[in-house]
Amino acid sequence: MMNGAARRREIRDLLRVGPIAVAELSERYNVSESTIRRDLARLSESGEIVRTYGGALSSGTAEEQPLREREQLAGAEKAAIARTAEPHAAECRLVLLDAGTTVGALAGRLAARGGLTVATTGLTSINILAGVPGIELIVLGGTVRQLSLGMVGPLAESAVSRLTADAAFLGADGVVAGRGICEARPEQTALKQLMIDRSREVCVLADSGKLGRANSHWWATFDRRWTLITDASATEEQLRPFHADPLCTVEVAAP
Repeated sequence: MMNGAARRREIRDLLRVGPIAVAELSERYNVSESTIRRDLARLSESGEIVRTYGGALSSGTAEEQPLREREQLAGAEKAAIARTAEPHAAECRLVLLDAGTTVGALAGRLAARGGLTVATTGLTSINILAGVPGIELIVLGGTVRQLSLGMVGPLAESAVSRLTADAAFLGADGVVAGRGICEARPEQTALKQLMIDRSREVCVLADSGKLGRANSHWWATFDRRWTLITDASATEEQLRPFHADPLCTVEVAAP
């Protein structure tokens, strides 16, 4: 059997070709998934790879996965997170929806609810909510990022600055207790920061693969209470820093 150091070197080289799931690596090397996760953790700590939900990719590849790829990941977890997030919109008249697939899952649930004004920068949510009876849809226009299919830039920021929301539902590339949300580009965090500042309540919808992840350089921060909603795969080790953060309330979605 290949020793650990050799296996990690080979995994690192494989990831330069493209993302690989933990289950696939486990089968390839005939070791447990927990062993693979330890390998990936060591490679991530050394900066050789970037962890993703259920797998990893090379640190030499793009920091951010295209939305079309993310749509195929963690569907059940995103649905559970959306289900848990929905009650936070129950008493709202106007909500802000960020771009992204997890927030898009929430948009699908809001479409069935009606009686709500939704302002969003995400084309995923726009496609779901456009023309839905009982939903007043406000498109926060701007420059469309091809990776996330979300709108950013001064036009989007100007639109957000002209409203106040009962609640904002934000996605993230990564979220770190006591630090905030990280994203690949500064214009993304500038818009998220504005959404945070213009909303009475803030919920971050992040699957367990994004907890503690800080592989990007740009941050939106919290100076007041906010809610983290994540999935049941989150470990106690991942959740401990968020429970210790006095500004953060943690909600774990039932599977």
